[in-house]
Amino acid sequence: MNNFKTPGVYIVEKSVLPDSVSGVSTAIPAFIGYTEKAGVNNELYYKPTRVTSLSDYVSRFGTTAETITVDAKVEQQLVINIEEPKKLMPYGMQMFFANGGESCYIVALDGTDSVTEEAAKFKAAIDALELEDEPTLLVLVDGVKMEKVADYYAVCQQALAHCNKISNRFAILDVIETAEDTKTDLDDFRDKIGNQYLQYSAAYYPYLQTVVKYQYSDDAVDVVYLENGTEKTATLGDEAIKIERTALYSNIKKGIANRNVTLPPATAIAGLYAAVDRDRGVWKAPANISMNSVVGPTRKLSEEENDYMNVHELSGKSVNAIRSFTGKGTLVWGARTLAGNSNEWRYVPVRRLFNFVEESIQKATSYAVFEPNTAMTWLKLKTTVESFLESIWRQGALAGDKAEDAFFVQVGLGTTMTSQDVLEGRIIIRVGIAAVRPAEFIIIEFTHKLQQA
Repeated sequence: MNNFKTPGVYIVEKSVLPDSVSGVSTAIPAFIGYTEKAGVNNELYYKPTRVTSLSDYVSRFGTTAETITVDAKVEQQLVINIEEPKKLMPYGMQMFFANGGESCYIVALDGTDSVTEEAAKFKAAIDALELEDEPTLLVLVDGVKMEKVADYYAVCQQALAHCNKISNRFAILDVIETAEDTKTDLDDFRDKIGNQYLQYSAAYYPYLQTVVKYQYSDDAVDVVYLENGTEKTATLGDEAIKIERTALYSNIKKGIANRNVTLPPATAIAGLYAAVDRDRGVWKAPANISMNSVVGPTRKLSEEENDYMNVHELSGKSVNAIRSFTGKGTLVWGARTLAGNSNEWRYVPVRRLFNFVEESIQKATSYAVFEPNTAMTWLKLKTTVESFLESIWRQGALAGDKAEDAFFVQVGLGTTMTSQDVLEGRIIIRVGIAAVRPAEFIIIEFTHKLQQA
């Protein structure tokens, strides 16, 4: 109550609208991997750093330069050998932004540190993310390049434990593709990934043949050629090649430009998550979506192999397929978490919707901390949460013809709290939501219709 002392007319504004809930960002990935540099003086190693574009990434973390050798002894039959990229991060960033990604965080690993084991480097990066609030996705970009496969899967388990601890984070994992058959790759992944916190992750397979070009410098390309019958070696940037043999120089440049990078899919998938969340909402499955900058998957999957990926009776660990369809392009053809046997957390959009709702409500209701623990505060909180849930229900996030079928919010003495709860300073709000689930199996039944006289 205002304490008026001087006679006059006073204006007092009364708030009649409840506090609102602003939905949090849902597709801000944190990418962990090796970079060319980490800031001006490498001060960004193991420091989560927000970037908003590919040029922003390059300015802070640089590019990369691949090792390339060219046998040009027979100029009409150039033999170009390009070593597999040692750093996937620069290429992964191209795929992320090409597929709809916007803001993200980079956690750069120190590639100059030859003492610390790789697994320890990844663990340090994951631990550094605990203090960051914004990232909602976790991608181990260079994980598949680890020298020991067992170390990669151990780091994957650490990532799952991290997502469970943070509770609003979701890991996108790559299944290592080997020279073996698809079943061997899947079995190896399922055997080594463990069985804890599977609902906080989704895995994707196989790798992608991209349109991304190899990054290199002319001075790092070694060329073997003949001059007057004598074998010589020079770099592509040497005057002997670049100036004196321009035709050879141009042919080598064209040959390298015709070679594209093969990448694991997680970075591109993170971009698709961001695009789908922005265009449709976090409740839409990031599946049956075409991928950009992709020629096709490295392996063609049969229906039987896709079945084995999507449903695994023994472990329940689903792996989402990436497949190429005639006239449609390369599509993500799966929307399951690793907890494929869970009726609650089987689908990626369901787990991520709950992450979105939980964090949004948590942040929006923090104003009530230290407010009087009375019916008036309870009513304000109930109204705030109900308003938010009704808004996302109207957007199609929740199932139900009526709001009361889609969600409920309960709070009050004798309903969610006891007198002891009130004495101990607790306000307990019980929220239930009916999450929409993706239509994974469309079944159309046909029957014979008997001829009518």
